[in-house]
Amino acid sequence: MSTHGIGTARDASTGTAQTGADLDTVIRVTSLVRQNIERVITGKPDVVSAALTVLLAEGHLLIEDVPGVGKTQLSKALARSIDCTVARIQFTPDLLPSDVTGVSVFNQDTRQFEFRPGGVFANVVVGDEINRASPKTQSALLECMEERQVTVDNTTYHLDQPFMVIATQNPIEMEGTYALPEAQRDRFMARVSVGYPVESAEIAMLEGHTTRNPLDDLEPVTDAGELRKLIDIVGRVHVAPAVQRYAVALSTATRNSGDLHLGASPRATLHLVRAAKAVAAMQGRDFVLPDDIHGIAQPVLAHRLLPNVEATMSGHSTLSILAGIIDSVPVPASGRA
Repeated sequence: MSTHGIGTARDASTGTAQTGADLDTVIRVTSLVRQNIERVITGKPDVVSAALTVLLAEGHLLIEDVPGVGKTQLSKALARSIDCTVARIQFTPDLLPSDVTGVSVFNQDTRQFEFRPGGVFANVVVGDEINRASPKTQSALLECMEERQVTVDNTTYHLDQPFMVIATQNPIEMEGTYALPEAQRDRFMARVSVGYPVESAEIAMLEGHTTRNPLDDLEPVTDAGELRKLIDIVGRVHVAPAVQRYAVALSTATRNSGDLHLGASPRATLHLVRAAKAVAAMQGRDFVLPDDIHGIAQPVLAHRLLPNVEATMSGHSTLSILAGIIDSVPVPASGRA
């Protein structure tokens, strides 16, 4: 494989050419989106990078944190940076599955049933406080997140591409929340926490957010068509067999851990590799390094794991268990071959 800016790379699995200009486009567009988001969310470069990674890897993003730290602002800023269709669903205890997917309504004039699309019929779906809805309503997202389609009354409706769900949730110990089902969590490529801002960023927020909402000034810096091209470029990034084996080894180690009741699924391994390809492309590389896998493992894997009773009673958190697992798996020397 060639490095960024030198000749043309060719993916061994697809045979399609990838040029330095392609990777330059990825860097240019993601930089513009990053600048847009950071006008709203300051001092959180790692969180913004994770959101961009999930966007380019065709995944879905779960933002979990306490109220008031900017979860919804982050999701809205990302959505407004792309000139595409955006829908916002406020998840509440009385929200129905049909409010999410859509419903067939009988038209008295035509004497036929007509389908009225729900909130998921958009390129970017912002699900606010997803764990305040009942598990039944949360499950309405399962099909669309995995298969990019919705089935209502035995009729399947395909969703436009790209399609991304950006969901926010409060920690489950907060009042009025339901824990997301395991199948729901597994469909999110990554989970991030915004966290409290540093003092300087919070002071800057007071100066810039008290008179005007910065979201009002955001203009799109890319569109759905260009985003589809970027996703295609990311998909052609090369992953060497040694790097693939490393990703599988990480997932396998979680399944064999004595501290975990539920380890990472094969879907998690796939998400790990796809996210690493996006990380490599944003750094101008047409191949994945083992460090790309290592760096993205925590946000991609942590929310899927369940510690067992013994680990919980011993005070071991999921993050600490995962950190130990990641450190225990040997990292390959190179990802070029």
